[in-house]
Amino acid sequence: MTANTTAPLLRALASRAVLAVARDGRTLEDALRGAELGDGQRPAVWSLAFGTIRWFFELEACLGRLVSRPLQDLDPQVRALALVGLYQLAHGETPEHAAVAETVEAARALGRPRAAGFVNAVLRRFQRERAALLESVRREPAARFAHPAWLIDALKQDWPGGYEALLDAANAHPPMWLRVNLRRSDAVRYAVRLREEAGLESDGCAFAPEALRLSRPVDVTKLPGFAEGEVSVQDAAAQLAAHLLDARPGARVLDACAAPGGKACHLLERTPSLGRLVALDLDEGRNRRVRENLDRLGLEAEVVTGDACEPAAWWDGQPFDRILLDAPCSGTGVIRRHPDIKLLRQPGDIPAFAARQGRLLGSLWELLAPGGRLLYATCSVLRAENAAVIEAFLRDVPQAAEVTESARLFLPGQPPATGAGPGLALPTGAADTDGFYYACLEKRA
Repeated sequence: MTANTTAPLLRALASRAVLAVARDGRTLEDALRGAELGDGQRPAVWSLAFGTIRWFFELEACLGRLVSRPLQDLDPQVRALALVGLYQLAHGETPEHAAVAETVEAARALGRPRAAGFVNAVLRRFQRERAALLESVRREPAARFAHPAWLIDALKQDWPGGYEALLDAANAHPPMWLRVNLRRSDAVRYAVRLREEAGLESDGCAFAPEALRLSRPVDVTKLPGFAEGEVSVQDAAAQLAAHLLDARPGARVLDACAAPGGKACHLLERTPSLGRLVALDLDEGRNRRVRENLDRLGLEAEVVTGDACEPAAWWDGQPFDRILLDAPCSGTGVIRRHPDIKLLRQPGDIPAFAARQGRLLGSLWELLAPGGRLLYATCSVLRAENAAVIEAFLRDVPQAAEVTESARLFLPGQPPATGAGPGLALPTGAADTDGFYYACLEKRA
Protein backbone atom coordinates (compact mmCIF):
# COMPACT_ATOMS: atom_id res chain seq x y z
CA MET A 1 0.00 0.00 0.00
CA THR A 2 1.48 3.37 -1.01
CA ALA A 3 1.65 6.49 1.16
CA ASN A 4 -0.98 8.13 -1.06
CA THR A 5 -3.50 5.39 -0.32
CA THR A 6 -2.48 4.94 3.31
CA ALA A 7 -3.11 8.55 4.38
CA PRO A 8 -6.84 8.58 3.47
CA LEU A 9 -7.29 5.19 5.14
CA LEU A 10 -5.76 6.52 8.37
CA ARG A 11 -8.26 9.40 8.36
CA ALA A 12 -11.12 7.03 7.65
CA LEU A 13 -10.12 4.83 10.58
CA ALA A 14 -9.75 7.85 12.86
CA SER A 15 -13.23 9.04 11.91
CA ARG A 16 -14.66 5.63 12.77
CA ALA A 17 -13.08 5.86 16.22
CA VAL A 18 -14.48 9.38 16.70
CA LEU A 19 -17.94 8.14 15.77
CA ALA A 20 -17.65 5.21 18.18
CA VAL A 21 -17.03 7.66 21.01
CA ALA A 22 -19.46 10.44 20.03
CA ARG A 23 -22.41 8.28 18.97
CA ASP A 24 -21.89 4.87 20.56
CA GLY A 25 -20.46 5.91 23.91
CA ARG A 26 -17.34 3.75 23.64
CA THR A 27 -14.04 4.82 25.10
CA LEU A 28 -11.44 5.95 22.61
CA GLU A 29 -9.11 3.20 23.78
CA ASP A 30 -11.77 0.58 23.19
CA ALA A 31 -12.68 2.02 19.78
CA LEU A 32 -9.07 1.94 18.61
CA ARG A 33 -8.45 -1.48 20.10
CA GLY A 34 -11.19 -2.82 17.85
CA ALA A 35 -9.72 -1.25 14.72
CA GLU A 36 -7.51 -3.42 12.51
CA LEU A 37 -4.33 -1.35 12.64
CA GLY A 38 -0.81 -2.23 11.69
CA ASP A 39 2.05 -1.17 13.94
CA GLY A 40 2.89 1.71 11.64
CA GLN A 41 -0.71 2.93 11.47
CA ARG A 42 -1.61 3.03 15.16
CA PRO A 43 0.27 6.22 16.19
CA ALA A 44 -1.16 8.25 13.31
CA VAL A 45 -4.74 7.05 13.78
CA TRP A 46 -4.48 7.55 17.54
CA SER A 47 -3.16 11.10 17.09
CA LEU A 48 -5.94 12.07 14.68
CA ALA A 49 -8.74 10.57 16.78
CA PHE A 50 -7.33 11.83 20.09
CA GLY A 51 -6.95 15.38 18.78
CA THR A 52 -10.41 15.44 17.23
CA ILE A 53 -12.00 14.26 20.48
CA ARG A 54 -9.95 16.75 22.50
CA TRP A 55 -11.27 19.69 20.45
CA PHE A 56 -14.65 18.11 19.66
CA PHE A 57 -16.86 20.89 21.05
CA GLU A 58 -14.95 23.61 19.21
CA LEU A 59 -14.91 21.64 15.97
CA GLU A 60 -18.63 20.82 16.20
CA ALA A 61 -19.40 24.51 16.65
CA CYS A 62 -17.36 25.31 13.55
CA LEU A 63 -19.03 22.59 11.52
CA GLY A 64 -22.44 23.91 12.55
CA ARG A 65 -21.56 27.29 11.02
CA LEU A 66 -20.18 25.74 7.84
CA VAL A 67 -23.24 23.73 6.81
CA SER A 68 -26.72 24.91 6.01
CA ARG A 69 -28.64 22.04 7.62
CA PRO A 70 -28.76 20.76 11.20
CA LEU A 71 -25.78 18.59 12.12
CA GLN A 72 -28.05 15.75 13.21
CA ASP A 73 -29.26 15.47 9.62
CA LEU A 74 -25.78 14.68 8.33
CA ASP A 75 -24.59 11.14 7.77
CA PRO A 76 -22.93 10.46 11.17
CA GLN A 77 -19.83 8.94 9.57
CA VAL A 78 -19.40 11.86 7.20
CA ARG A 79 -19.91 14.26 10.11
CA ALA A 80 -17.16 12.52 12.06
CA LEU A 81 -14.84 12.62 9.05
CA ALA A 82 -15.46 16.35 8.60
CA LEU A 83 -14.47 16.88 12.24
CA VAL A 84 -11.22 14.98 11.66
CA GLY A 85 -10.49 17.25 8.70
CA LEU A 86 -11.31 20.39 10.68
CA TYR A 87 -9.05 19.23 13.49
CA GLN A 88 -6.13 18.93 11.08
CA LEU A 89 -6.70 22.44 9.74
CA ALA A 90 -7.28 24.07 13.14
CA HIS A 91 -4.75 22.23 15.31
CA GLY A 92 -2.81 19.67 13.28
CA GLU A 93 0.63 19.79 11.73
CA THR A 94 -0.19 18.23 8.35
CA PRO A 95 0.21 20.69 5.43
CA GLU A 96 -3.21 22.08 4.69
CA HIS A 97 -3.39 20.99 1.06
CA ALA A 98 -2.59 17.42 2.09
CA ALA A 99 -5.06 17.48 4.99
CA VAL A 100 -7.88 18.55 2.67
CA ALA A 101 -7.03 16.19 -0.19
CA GLU A 102 -6.52 13.14 2.04
CA THR A 103 -9.68 13.76 4.07
CA VAL A 104 -11.67 14.07 0.84
CA GLU A 105 -10.22 10.76 -0.34
CA ALA A 106 -11.08 9.25 3.04
CA ALA A 107 -14.77 9.73 2.21
CA ARG A 108 -14.28 7.33 -0.68
CA ALA A 109 -12.35 4.93 1.57
CA LEU A 110 -15.40 4.92 3.84
CA GLY A 111 -17.65 3.91 0.93
CA ARG A 112 -19.22 7.36 0.66
CA PRO A 113 -17.89 8.77 -2.63
CA ARG A 114 -20.75 11.23 -2.99
CA ALA A 115 -19.75 12.84 0.31
CA ALA A 116 -16.30 13.75 -1.06
CA GLY A 117 -17.57 17.00 -2.58
CA PHE A 118 -19.31 17.96 0.67
CA VAL A 119 -16.16 17.34 2.73
CA ASN A 120 -14.07 19.30 0.24
CA ALA A 121 -16.45 22.27 0.36
CA VAL A 122 -16.55 22.33 4.17
CA LEU A 123 -12.80 22.20 4.61
CA ARG A 124 -12.04 24.76 1.92
CA ARG A 125 -14.60 27.16 3.33
CA PHE A 126 -12.99 26.76 6.74
CA GLN A 127 -9.63 27.66 5.21
CA ARG A 128 -11.09 30.86 3.78
CA GLU A 129 -13.02 31.91 6.88
CA ARG A 130 -10.85 30.42 9.62
CA ALA A 131 -10.01 33.55 11.66
CA ALA A 132 -13.51 35.03 11.70
CA LEU A 133 -15.14 31.64 12.24
CA LEU A 134 -12.98 30.69 15.21
CA GLU A 135 -13.40 34.12 16.76
CA SER A 136 -17.17 33.76 16.42
CA VAL A 137 -17.59 30.26 17.84
CA ARG A 138 -15.18 30.90 20.72
CA ARG A 139 -17.59 33.43 22.14
CA GLU A 140 -19.50 30.42 23.41
CA PRO A 141 -17.87 28.76 26.46
CA ALA A 142 -18.26 25.18 25.14
CA ALA A 143 -16.27 26.06 22.00
CA ARG A 144 -13.85 28.39 23.80
CA PHE A 145 -12.84 25.73 26.33
CA ALA A 146 -13.66 22.64 24.21
CA HIS A 147 -15.65 21.15 27.11
CA PRO A 148 -19.37 20.46 27.57
CA ALA A 149 -21.31 23.38 29.03
CA TRP A 150 -22.44 21.46 32.12
CA LEU A 151 -18.85 20.66 33.09
CA ILE A 152 -17.71 24.24 32.52
CA ASP A 153 -20.50 25.46 34.81
CA ALA A 154 -19.57 22.93 37.51
CA LEU A 155 -15.90 23.87 37.41
CA LYS A 156 -16.71 27.57 37.45
CA GLN A 157 -18.68 26.99 40.64
CA ASP A 158 -16.04 24.78 42.28
CA TRP A 159 -12.95 26.73 41.15
CA PRO A 160 -14.21 30.32 40.73
CA GLY A 161 -10.74 31.83 40.66
CA GLY A 162 -9.05 29.22 38.52
CA TYR A 163 -11.52 27.35 36.34
CA GLU A 164 -10.26 28.90 33.10
CA ALA A 165 -6.68 27.82 33.78
CA LEU A 166 -7.92 24.34 34.76
CA LEU A 167 -9.90 23.98 31.53
CA ASP A 168 -7.00 25.18 29.41
CA ALA A 169 -4.69 22.73 31.20
CA ALA A 170 -7.15 19.92 30.45
CA ASN A 171 -6.70 20.66 26.74
CA ALA A 172 -2.90 20.70 26.89
CA HIS A 173 -0.63 17.83 25.90
CA PRO A 174 0.15 15.97 29.14
CA PRO A 175 3.75 15.40 30.17
CA MET A 176 5.24 11.99 30.79
CA TRP A 177 5.92 11.56 34.51
CA LEU A 178 8.03 8.71 35.86
CA ARG A 179 8.22 7.14 39.31
CA VAL A 180 11.66 5.88 40.25
CA ASN A 181 11.71 2.61 42.18
CA LEU A 182 13.41 3.41 45.48
CA ARG A 183 14.43 -0.22 45.87
CA ARG A 184 16.65 0.20 42.80
CA SER A 185 17.65 3.86 42.56
CA ASP A 186 16.50 7.41 43.32
CA ALA A 187 15.37 10.36 41.21
CA VAL A 188 18.74 12.11 41.18
CA ARG A 189 20.70 9.07 40.01
CA TYR A 190 18.06 7.99 37.51
CA ALA A 191 17.92 11.49 35.98
CA VAL A 192 21.65 11.20 35.27
CA ARG A 193 21.10 7.80 33.72
CA LEU A 194 18.31 9.15 31.51
CA ARG A 195 20.62 11.86 30.23
CA GLU A 196 23.65 9.66 29.68
CA GLU A 197 22.02 6.50 28.32
CA ALA A 198 18.91 7.78 26.57
CA GLY A 199 19.66 11.44 25.84
CA LEU A 200 16.57 12.49 27.82
CA GLU A 201 16.36 15.54 30.03
CA SER A 202 14.08 15.51 33.07
CA ASP A 203 13.16 17.53 36.12
CA GLY A 204 11.63 16.69 39.46
CA CYS A 205 8.59 17.65 41.51
CA ALA A 206 8.76 19.53 44.82
CA PHE A 207 6.13 17.37 46.52
CA ALA A 208 6.79 13.98 44.90
CA PRO A 209 10.45 13.06 45.49
CA GLU A 210 10.39 9.90 43.34
CA ALA A 211 8.90 11.75 40.35
CA LEU A 212 10.66 12.84 37.18
CA ARG A 213 9.04 14.72 34.29
CA LEU A 214 10.53 13.94 30.91
CA SER A 215 11.28 16.78 28.51
CA ARG A 216 9.45 14.76 25.85
CA PRO A 217 7.36 11.58 25.91
CA VAL A 218 9.02 8.38 24.71
CA ASP A 219 8.09 4.73 24.39
CA VAL A 220 8.75 2.92 27.65
CA THR A 221 11.20 0.65 25.85
CA LYS A 222 13.48 3.70 25.57
CA LEU A 223 13.64 4.10 29.36
CA PRO A 224 16.79 2.58 30.90
CA GLY A 225 15.92 -0.29 33.20
CA PHE A 226 12.16 -0.17 32.57
CA ALA A 227 11.85 -3.88 31.84
CA GLU A 228 13.88 -4.62 34.97
CA GLY A 229 11.53 -2.58 37.17
CA GLU A 230 13.72 0.45 37.86
CA VAL A 231 11.07 2.94 36.83
CA SER A 232 7.32 3.20 36.13
CA VAL A 233 5.06 5.68 34.39
CA GLN A 234 2.85 7.53 36.90
CA ASP A 235 1.71 11.13 37.20
CA ALA A 236 3.33 13.04 40.05
CA ALA A 237 -0.04 13.86 41.63
CA ALA A 238 -0.87 10.15 41.83
CA GLN A 239 2.42 9.61 43.63
CA LEU A 240 1.17 11.69 46.57
CA ALA A 241 -0.95 8.75 47.72
CA ALA A 242 1.94 6.73 49.13
CA HIS A 243 3.24 9.74 51.04
CA LEU A 244 -0.11 10.76 52.48
CA LEU A 245 -1.02 7.23 53.52
CA ASP A 246 2.21 7.09 55.55
CA ALA A 247 2.28 3.29 55.89
CA ARG A 248 4.82 2.13 58.50
CA PRO A 249 6.92 -1.06 58.62
CA GLY A 250 4.86 -4.05 59.69
CA ALA A 251 1.55 -2.37 58.82
CA ARG A 252 -1.40 -4.22 57.30
CA VAL A 253 -2.45 -2.22 54.23
CA LEU A 254 -5.45 -2.47 51.92
CA ASP A 255 -5.40 -0.83 48.50
CA ALA A 256 -9.04 -0.85 47.46
CA CYS A 257 -9.95 -0.37 43.78
CA ALA A 258 -6.27 -1.04 43.15
CA ALA A 259 -6.01 -1.67 39.40
CA PRO A 260 -3.77 -1.14 37.52
CA GLY A 261 -1.63 -1.24 40.64
CA GLY A 262 0.55 1.86 40.42
CA LYS A 263 -0.20 3.08 43.92
CA ALA A 264 0.15 -0.39 45.47
CA CYS A 265 3.55 -0.78 43.83
CA HIS A 266 4.62 2.65 45.05
CA LEU A 267 3.65 1.71 48.61
CA LEU A 268 5.79 -1.42 48.41
CA GLU A 269 8.70 0.45 46.87
CA ARG A 270 8.70 3.04 49.66
CA THR A 271 8.14 0.61 52.55
CA PRO A 272 9.61 -2.82 51.73
CA SER A 273 8.85 -4.11 55.25
CA LEU A 274 5.07 -3.77 55.15
CA GLY A 275 3.40 -6.54 57.13
CA ARG A 276 0.84 -7.28 54.42
CA LEU A 277 -0.56 -5.50 51.39
CA VAL A 278 -3.86 -6.56 49.86
CA ALA A 279 -4.57 -5.16 46.38
CA LEU A 280 -8.32 -5.41 45.81
CA ASP A 281 -10.25 -4.80 42.63
CA LEU A 282 -13.69 -5.77 41.41
CA ASP A 283 -12.53 -6.93 37.97
CA GLU A 284 -10.29 -9.96 37.45
CA GLY A 285 -9.17 -8.69 34.07
CA ARG A 286 -7.93 -5.47 35.64
CA ASN A 287 -6.25 -7.49 38.38
CA ARG A 288 -4.13 -9.16 35.73
CA ARG A 289 -2.55 -5.77 35.12
CA VAL A 290 -1.87 -5.43 38.85
CA ARG A 291 -0.03 -8.77 38.81
CA GLU A 292 1.92 -7.78 35.68
CA ASN A 293 3.09 -4.56 37.32
CA LEU A 294 4.06 -6.36 40.51
CA ASP A 295 6.00 -8.96 38.54
CA ARG A 296 7.91 -6.39 36.47
CA LEU A 297 8.90 -4.50 39.60
CA GLY A 298 9.81 -7.62 41.55
CA LEU A 299 7.21 -6.91 44.25
CA GLU A 300 4.79 -9.11 46.15
CA ALA A 301 1.24 -8.43 47.28
CA GLU A 302 -1.95 -10.38 47.80
CA VAL A 303 -4.10 -9.60 44.76
CA VAL A 304 -7.79 -10.19 45.45
CA THR A 305 -10.79 -9.96 43.16
CA GLY A 306 -13.80 -8.73 45.10
CA ASP A 307 -16.22 -5.91 45.81
CA ALA A 308 -15.03 -3.38 48.38
CA CYS A 309 -18.68 -2.83 49.36
CA GLU A 310 -19.03 -6.51 50.28
CA PRO A 311 -15.96 -7.33 52.41
CA ALA A 312 -17.52 -10.47 53.90
CA ALA A 313 -16.69 -12.26 50.65
CA TRP A 314 -12.94 -11.65 50.85
CA TRP A 315 -11.88 -10.12 54.19
CA ASP A 316 -10.25 -12.34 56.84
CA GLY A 317 -11.56 -10.25 59.73
CA GLN A 318 -8.19 -8.75 60.68
CA PRO A 319 -8.33 -4.91 60.73
CA PHE A 320 -6.06 -2.88 58.46
CA ASP A 321 -3.73 -0.18 59.78
CA ARG A 322 -3.91 1.73 56.51
CA ILE A 323 -6.55 1.73 53.76
CA LEU A 324 -6.22 3.47 50.42
CA LEU A 325 -9.56 4.02 48.72
CA ASP A 326 -8.82 5.11 45.16
CA ALA A 327 -12.50 5.58 44.47
CA PRO A 328 -14.17 5.18 41.07
CA CYS A 329 -14.95 8.68 39.83
CA SER A 330 -15.73 10.87 36.83
CA GLY A 331 -12.05 11.14 35.87
CA THR A 332 -12.42 14.87 35.25
CA GLY A 333 -8.91 15.45 36.58
CA VAL A 334 -7.33 13.33 33.85
CA ILE A 335 -9.19 14.67 30.81
CA ARG A 336 -5.92 15.79 29.24
CA ARG A 337 -4.99 12.09 29.06
CA HIS A 338 -8.51 10.82 28.30
CA PRO A 339 -10.40 13.53 26.35
CA ASP A 340 -13.24 11.10 25.60
CA ILE A 341 -14.39 11.77 29.19
CA LYS A 342 -15.80 15.05 27.89
CA LEU A 343 -18.26 13.15 25.70
CA LEU A 344 -18.83 10.06 27.83
CA ARG A 345 -19.67 11.75 31.14
CA GLN A 346 -23.08 13.30 31.70
CA PRO A 347 -24.34 15.55 34.54
CA GLY A 348 -26.38 12.71 36.04
CA ASP A 349 -23.26 10.57 36.42
CA ILE A 350 -21.82 12.75 39.17
CA PRO A 351 -24.46 12.08 41.87
CA ALA A 352 -24.23 8.36 41.06
CA PHE A 353 -20.45 8.42 41.52
CA ALA A 354 -20.80 10.34 44.78
CA ALA A 355 -23.34 7.84 46.12
CA ARG A 356 -21.04 4.91 45.34
CA GLN A 357 -18.07 6.74 46.83
CA GLY A 358 -20.03 7.21 50.05
CA ARG A 359 -20.94 3.52 50.16
CA LEU A 360 -17.33 2.50 49.65
CA LEU A 361 -16.18 4.81 52.43
CA GLY A 362 -18.72 3.38 54.82
CA SER A 363 -17.89 -0.23 54.01
CA LEU A 364 -14.12 0.15 54.22
CA TRP A 365 -14.22 2.24 57.39
CA GLU A 366 -15.40 -0.84 59.25
CA LEU A 367 -12.18 -2.63 58.24
CA LEU A 368 -9.89 0.06 59.67
CA ALA A 369 -8.17 -0.52 63.01
CA PRO A 370 -8.58 2.08 65.78
CA GLY A 371 -5.88 4.69 65.30
CA GLY A 372 -5.56 3.68 61.65
CA ARG A 373 -5.71 5.92 58.60
CA LEU A 374 -7.92 5.77 55.52
CA LEU A 375 -6.85 7.83 52.52
CA TYR A 376 -9.69 8.75 50.16
CA ALA A 377 -8.49 9.61 46.66
CA THR A 378 -10.06 10.47 43.31
CA CYS A 379 -8.82 11.80 39.99
CA SER A 380 -11.82 14.14 39.88
CA VAL A 381 -11.77 17.93 40.19
CA LEU A 382 -15.46 18.16 41.10
CA ARG A 383 -16.34 19.06 44.66
CA ALA A 384 -19.40 16.79 44.61
CA GLU A 385 -17.11 13.75 44.42
CA ASN A 386 -14.47 15.11 46.76
CA ALA A 387 -14.95 17.50 49.66
CA ALA A 388 -18.74 17.03 49.64
CA VAL A 389 -18.36 13.24 50.05
CA ILE A 390 -15.92 13.69 52.94
CA GLU A 391 -18.07 16.34 54.62
CA ALA A 392 -21.08 14.01 54.56
CA PHE A 393 -18.99 11.15 55.96
CA LEU A 394 -17.58 13.28 58.77
CA ARG A 395 -21.09 14.37 59.76
CA ASP A 396 -22.25 10.76 59.96
CA VAL A 397 -19.19 9.17 61.60
CA PRO A 398 -18.16 10.94 64.83
CA GLN A 399 -15.02 8.82 65.34
CA ALA A 400 -13.58 9.94 62.00
CA ALA A 401 -11.05 12.77 62.17
CA GLU A 402 -9.88 14.58 59.05
CA VAL A 403 -6.09 14.95 59.30
CA THR A 404 -5.04 15.88 55.80
CA GLU A 405 -3.28 18.99 57.08
CA SER A 406 -1.05 16.97 59.40
CA ALA A 407 -0.35 14.49 56.60
CA ARG A 408 1.32 17.28 54.64
CA LEU A 409 4.13 17.19 57.16
CA PHE A 410 5.29 14.00 55.47
CA LEU A 411 5.84 15.86 52.19
CA PRO A 412 9.14 17.52 51.35
CA GLY A 413 7.27 20.47 49.79
CA GLN A 414 3.83 22.00 49.94
CA PRO A 415 1.23 20.93 47.36
CA PRO A 416 0.51 23.75 44.94
CA ALA A 417 -3.19 24.36 45.46
CA THR A 418 -6.15 23.53 47.64
CA GLY A 419 -9.86 23.70 47.02
CA ALA A 420 -12.62 24.66 49.44
CA GLY A 421 -13.53 22.23 52.21
CA PRO A 422 -11.69 19.31 53.78
CA GLY A 423 -8.91 17.45 52.05
CA LEU A 424 -6.33 18.42 49.47
CA ALA A 425 -7.54 19.39 45.99
CA LEU A 426 -5.11 19.78 43.11
CA PRO A 427 -6.47 21.28 39.89
CA THR A 428 -5.36 19.93 36.55
CA GLY A 429 -2.12 21.61 35.55
CA ALA A 430 -0.88 22.44 39.06
CA ALA A 431 2.88 21.82 38.82
CA ASP A 432 2.01 20.23 35.44
CA THR A 433 0.25 17.32 37.15
CA ASP A 434 -3.16 15.76 36.69
CA GLY A 435 -6.09 16.88 38.83
CA PHE A 436 -6.44 14.89 42.05
CA TYR A 437 -8.13 14.96 45.43
CA TYR A 438 -7.00 13.42 48.72
CA ALA A 439 -8.49 13.31 52.19
CA CYS A 440 -6.82 11.57 55.17
CA LEU A 441 -9.20 10.21 57.79
CA GLU A 442 -8.06 8.71 61.10
CA LYS A 443 -10.18 6.51 63.32
CA ARG A 444 -10.22 7.71 66.89
CA ALA A 445 -9.49 4.88 69.31
